[in-house]
Parts: sequence; C-alpha cells; structure tokens
Amino acid sequence: MEKKKEDKKGISRRGFFQSVGAGAVVVGAGCGMAGLKGDREHADAAVPAGGQVPIELSVNGRRHRLLVEPRWSLLYVLRDSLGLTAAKEGCGRGECGACTVLIDGLPRYACLSLAVEAEGTEITTLEGLMQGEQLGPVQQAFVETDAFQCGFCTPGQVVAVEGLLRQVPAPDLEAIRLGTSGNLCRCGAYHNIARAAERSAELRKKGG
Repeated sequence: MEKKKEDKKGISRRGFFQSVGAGAVVVGAGCGMAGLKGDREHADAAVPAGGQVPIELSVNGRRHRLLVEPRWSLLYVLRDSLGLTAAKEGCGRGECGACTVLIDGLPRYACLSLAVEAEGTEITTLEGLMQGEQLGPVQQAFVETDAFQCGFCTPGQVVAVEGLLRQVPAPDLEAIRLGTSGNLCRCGAYHNIARAAERSAELRKKGG
C-alpha cells in the first residue's frame, strides 16, 4: 500500500527527507574538495578577525616595519603606531582634509587610505617638511602671513600647498584655490592661506 501511495502522490515525506539528506552529503563533499584544492590558497591568505599582517612603510624617508590590521587607516597607523600626530582626524570620511599627507608627492586623505595599500609608496607628513629643526618654506610662509586661527586644519593645509607647489612651482590664484579646495578651514582663513601659498612659492624659489 505504501508503494502505491508514493506512486500516486509523487513522493512521500520520508522520501523527500531522504533525497534532501543525500543532496546535502554531495554538496558538503563538493565544498570540502574545493576547500582542499582550489580554495586552499585563499584560506591560507585569509586574516582572522582582529588578526594582523606585516607591512613596511616608508614615511618621511625612514622605513618602518609594522604589524597592522588590514582595516586600519593610514591615519591611524601614522598617529597611533608611529607617533606622527600632525595629521588630524577631523571628519574621518574625506571631507575636511585635516588628515592630508603626500603619497608619492600627491596630496591624499590619510583617513580614507588603508595602511596596507600605502606599502611600496613614499609617504610624507607635515613632520617630514621640516629642515632639521627649522621650518620648511611652506610652514614659514604660513607663519609670516598669519594663515591660521585655531590651527587644527593647518597641517593639512600646509601639506596640500606643498603638494601643489611640487606640481606647479608658481601657481596663480586660481590654481591655489583649486589645489587647496579639498581642505576646509572652519575659521575662514582662506584669504591668508592663499597668501601663504604665494609666499611659499617665493621662498621655495629663493631656496629658503
């Protein structure tokens, strides 16, 4: 009777679970083989949550070997691992520019850059613009023109101007505005920041 009931209604409840169980065994075996073969390299490369990987960063001409979590931003590593605190976290989402550093000579937001991605590049922070114990030309120009108020955004502004001058040694006002447009000054010292950029170009040209 049981046999006829299955034929009439298609498949019994018992038959259904038996077929599902068999399918699960096949799928599980397939996944296991993939893990042992094709996916073994990916499994070896995976970093567990909270795990760290070794990297080497070149910052201000010095090489640093570090253990970092893949999720750590370059800003976090610069400040908390290397003690280079000039770059500031203002917004943490690439809107204010207080964390600006140079990566291979170009201004970049350190809060949006992963430390692991910066390996193999040359990183320059505000500290790296010093000439020994003396201010660099851009820093000196900011002092001379009083191009800051609270000073929180100033490190990023200085680095942005430095990056601009490395690309355009004698920028006009439009180029200066464009080059510093990614850096916000909540105190509104933009006029003097532009003057500082112009003065920076003069000092760099004089070699002082």
